[in-house]
Amino acid sequence: MTEYRIEKDSMGEVQVPADAYYGASTQRAVNNFPISRLRFDRRFIWALGLLKGSAATVAAEMGFKDEEVAAAVRQAADEVMSGDLDSHFVLDIFQTGSGTSTNTNANEVIARRATEILGGDRKVHPNDDVNFGQSSNDVIPTAIHVAAVAGIRDGLVDALDALAASLEVKADEFADVVKSGRTHLMDATPVTLGQEFGGFATQVRKGIERVEKVLPELEELALGGTATGTGINAPEGFAERVIALMAERTGYPFREADDHFEAQAAKDAAVSASGALRTVAVSLFKIANDIRFLGSGPTSGIAEIRIPDLQPGSSIMPGKVNPVMSEMLMMVAAQVMGNDATVAWSGANGNFELNVMMPVLAHNLLESIELLTTSSRTFATKCVDGIEANRERAQELLEKNAIVITALNPYIGYDNGAKIAKEAVATGRSVRELVLEAGLLTEEELDKALDLKKMTEGGIV
Repeated sequence: MTEYRIEKDSMGEVQVPADAYYGASTQRAVNNFPISRLRFDRRFIWALGLLKGSAATVAAEMGFKDEEVAAAVRQAADEVMSGDLDSHFVLDIFQTGSGTSTNTNANEVIARRATEILGGDRKVHPNDDVNFGQSSNDVIPTAIHVAAVAGIRDGLVDALDALAASLEVKADEFADVVKSGRTHLMDATPVTLGQEFGGFATQVRKGIERVEKVLPELEELALGGTATGTGINAPEGFAERVIALMAERTGYPFREADDHFEAQAAKDAAVSASGALRTVAVSLFKIANDIRFLGSGPTSGIAEIRIPDLQPGSSIMPGKVNPVMSEMLMMVAAQVMGNDATVAWSGANGNFELNVMMPVLAHNLLESIELLTTSSRTFATKCVDGIEANRERAQELLEKNAIVITALNPYIGYDNGAKIAKEAVATGRSVRELVLEAGLLTEEELDKALDLKKMTEGGIV
């Protein structure tokens, strides 16, 4: 059976699990919000630890707090950063819109652990010591930005870069594989398989650029505005020094917000970042879906590429293998697009001096970063790296493609070309055969004009 202790806060007494580092206020939130099994992202908890430890260090340096207490708070906060105290961060995402409950959770956990570090002789106060110079209203938006920057800089950019590199390797490998182009899902003039994969790689590279463009906004932190943006109860220069220390500890170029009222009331930087993530998701969906179609078959589909066989694809059809990596990435993309809708609507709900949907905004933004990071890495290694060109199938389909007649437009005219193309489709005869039969070009002229590889290079063949 769970043992309990009695804790007190400004509202009175409450039972708290005996071994919990959190206190009464956190327990009230546990009792009030049994909504989901969703908890704050690991990076978010790490960001809270970074902020609280840095604030304690600066408070002591500025002479506002006892150095021994500050050192204990810093040590406890470092344990929060490392994940050692994750089991004590117990609150649901769906809680008070400011995230006050989670800021309080951090304050109580760090205070109790710091008190333990000091041997219990000196009690560290959650609000007076751990929350010194801060408010939930500037702590939570700061943690959102810090966690998002870390996720993008230390995870997402590298994962997308690796995916782009894998696609670029395939673009080079497939540079000489001439195949039918397709527009409107219908046969079009030839391209190379390498050109298609090069286009995929460029989509990912441009996605990296879009994501990197939002970083300067995210690196601007709300810390220092305290309750409403005025900075009440924060010593002059305190937030600036805390942010500088956070930047030093992480290597990220964090800076204090130019306008604390904007930084706390609005979440436009987070909305912008989510929009960039959504665009990346759209790109990845397109890439995954194209690869899925290119690998369809093996006998009744396009089958111009062979994708790696990873697992049985059916419980009833022996030998069936499915494009599971493409399907995974497409579902991730759908989730990120949905997350973006939540982030956008959350951002719209900044009322006067405070946004009141920050926890769910944080959850969806950070989940999108993590999903895009892990799925991009997995798709690169388990799918793209193992793709092979089915050269014979590409050639077979290209030879049946009547739209190669387009290359003859400068020689025989559009109208003659249309008649030849329709007859080729209707009869199954080749364009080459029909053009010669009609006496529109000599065999030598036709050989030059129907150079399929040259058709992929543009201009008049």
